[in-house]
Amino acid sequence: MSDVAANPSEDELRALGGRTLTVSELLAVFGVRMRDDQTVLRITQALKDAGLSTDPDFASCRLRQELRVVVLESDSGTVPDSAVEKEDDGLPWGALPRQPFTIGDIPAARRGVECVGPGDPLTRATYLMQTKNYSQVPVLDGDSALEGVVTWRSVAMALATGKDPELANAVDPTPPVAQTYQEFFSLLDTIREYGYVLVRENDGTVTGIVTAADITERFDDTARPFFLVGEIEYRLRKCLGQKIDPDAVRAVQTREKTGRITDLMFGDYVKLLDGDQRSKQGHRKEALCAAADRNWKALGWEGAVDRKEFVRQLDRVRGIRNKIAHFDPEPLPPAKNEELRQFVALLRQLT
Repeated sequence: MSDVAANPSEDELRALGGRTLTVSELLAVFGVRMRDDQTVLRITQALKDAGLSTDPDFASCRLRQELRVVVLESDSGTVPDSAVEKEDDGLPWGALPRQPFTIGDIPAARRGVECVGPGDPLTRATYLMQTKNYSQVPVLDGDSALEGVVTWRSVAMALATGKDPELANAVDPTPPVAQTYQEFFSLLDTIREYGYVLVRENDGTVTGIVTAADITERFDDTARPFFLVGEIEYRLRKCLGQKIDPDAVRAVQTREKTGRITDLMFGDYVKLLDGDQRSKQGHRKEALCAAADRNWKALGWEGAVDRKEFVRQLDRVRGIRNKIAHFDPEPLPPAKNEELRQFVALLRQLT
């Protein structure tokens, strides 16, 4: 069943102020069940427009975690622009994760395991390892009675000692096992030593196996976007710093007007170059648009780059940056990673 997005009014949202909800209940107010980039941005903006926020940040909590809908304080009763920009481009209080990253947060920990039973022939285990490129196969009697693990090392040791080539003789009876709730980083030494760890759910069921390859994959998923965004920001600052006048920089700064590119937030790069900036009411901001026209001309990219597409993609990169800066526990989708790679490639050509 697909989600049917809802658009609660500001009055309906303000009525949530002070209430305690789970993340799932908050999503239900907007007619959605799952969080993605667009959903998070839409709900965050709607809450800001209603003068609200959540404690902790709903974007980085588990779905069943409770949060409090808090009213943002301001003299006018609305969220000031500076507060919005600070939350969009910085790391507001509550953005960092408040609970440990667990082994259960690795997808492989809950993906299930292919196993053999204690009465199966050894050849069944070795066949699985050969055809599936596994380094180990658990021996399970049911879902939770773990008899041990067959590994290539245990098979070799059984053969080296002259034992009969039977499953019972090639089982390592003491494999490393972790609970889904155990802190991920505390298990790294175990995974480094054994190359894997079996994972149990609270009810004792073996739900998955996390290998060194899974750790490498997760690191790549998590770290690559940080490095790509870092390179994007470095190249933007280098280019804009050389071509954009300090007065133009001051025009988009909402706090201390230093005129330095290095003091800009990521959203300010969009303001520097967007030739169609509008207020929430849809009114064109003529002064900022005219300044952005001059800034774009100063870059000398006319005829080489489609300005509207460049600004549109730059704004999408801003959204991706905000997602990873808030340490979302879910890895960035492949399409978002690809968008970052494409934008880096474009900037490398331009700079």
